[in-house]
Amino acid sequence: MKSEGTGVGKAGRRRDMTSTNSAPLHMIDIIRRKRDGGELDAREIAFVAAGAANGSIPEAELAAWLMTSWLKGLSLDETRALTLAMRDSGVKFSPAGLGRRAVDKHSSGGVGDKTSFLVAPLAAACGVAVPMISGRALGHTGGTLDKLEAIPGYRTALTLAEFEAVIKNCGASIIGQTDELAPADRKLYALRDRTGTVENPGLICASILSKKLAAGLDGLVLDVKTGSGAFLRRQEDAEFLAALMVATAEAAGTRTVALMTDMSQPLGRAAGNWIELVECVELLRGERPAWSEDLRELSLILAGWMIYLGGKAESAKTGYTLAEAALDDGAGLAAFMKMVDAQGGDVSVFDDMKSFHKPGATEIVAAWESGFVAEMDTTALGWAVQRTGAGREKAGEPVDPHAGILFHARRGAKIEKGQPFATVYATKPELLAEPVAILKRAIRFSKTPPEPVPLVGRVFTQENAETHLVSTPRS
Repeated sequence: MKSEGTGVGKAGRRRDMTSTNSAPLHMIDIIRRKRDGGELDAREIAFVAAGAANGSIPEAELAAWLMTSWLKGLSLDETRALTLAMRDSGVKFSPAGLGRRAVDKHSSGGVGDKTSFLVAPLAAACGVAVPMISGRALGHTGGTLDKLEAIPGYRTALTLAEFEAVIKNCGASIIGQTDELAPADRKLYALRDRTGTVENPGLICASILSKKLAAGLDGLVLDVKTGSGAFLRRQEDAEFLAALMVATAEAAGTRTVALMTDMSQPLGRAAGNWIELVECVELLRGERPAWSEDLRELSLILAGWMIYLGGKAESAKTGYTLAEAALDDGAGLAAFMKMVDAQGGDVSVFDDMKSFHKPGATEIVAAWESGFVAEMDTTALGWAVQRTGAGREKAGEPVDPHAGILFHARRGAKIEKGQPFATVYATKPELLAEPVAILKRAIRFSKTPPEPVPLVGRVFTQENAETHLVSTPRS
């Protein structure tokens, strides 16, 4: 990744980003200045965000600005200015009428990353309001909204009034961005996927936080991925992103924590749309298959932090205990089904989940070697899932709710040649060959088991985030 300045001087003081210049702004001048290594001020950043929101800046110019920002990097000041400008580019949701603290969770993106369907109902069952605004598939990662729309009738597009009503009734609601909420991010989010400018800490931070801060959150739990499936593969880049998001959100008045979590393999066993919902509902029903243990554990940890920030537990550890109780006694399942029903979803499809799953084509991939599963290129596996029809290549394209990949062996497992390694579900038979070929290239076997990787690594809070940003050199 290209060098990214921190925008922090030797004494740790940031320069004033507020411009007193009232001269007219022109997008081509902003692009050129950024291209040549200059730092944009808050007025210029706000001009870009407003132009993205109201359509006054052509897509070609926005794409050029995104590429120059990706190549040159965004300083801390530019990142914070962009976050706030995108937050303020539309109306904002106020959770004041919910009667309880509003806390959300967001992941930086991964393969098989389906924790939202567990943490939202578990935190809601423990008395926290969860206004979750999610996105669609981006790059090699799946989209929470695409997965929910695998449920017939589920509405991801609600008005803010409907959003509030569902939260009041169910404790949680998961929707997409409304037309009014952070419209600048909606435009830039779609362009980033089409211009190869996804993997940039400043752009990721501003995109994630603009939506979350527009929801008026009291607290936010960030799940920042590391490993072969993360958008930022280098550990130091992922840590910088985590600290950047915590410091930016805290400066805006939202209590925030970021957990560095492992994405060296898909989370759980399912990667797709409907099949990910199946895995989550099985856990909500109290089942505990070994292949879903990492998904269960991470979801409880994240929910524990949400419950703590929501004021319903004196610590994240106590929050974990409360979340596990809600999982075991069925309160989480009830909250999930209530939310699905309130948003128009047909909950009867969960009565016989296997029968509802009707992929167009299926292929069981047998292990082509014997040994331990030593390495998984999770980004490549994400692209394999996308090529089944479960993801999209262009914004607005439909996705197949029944496509995806189900893994029968995980990292560290010992497998014999010829045993089932994965089942690939595709939209049609001619879409099977490419994901199968990618899958085989993405896996490495060995004679000895690999070293285990911790599920959760470093945790960033307000106390250590700012220090990390100032003290850690960028290269």
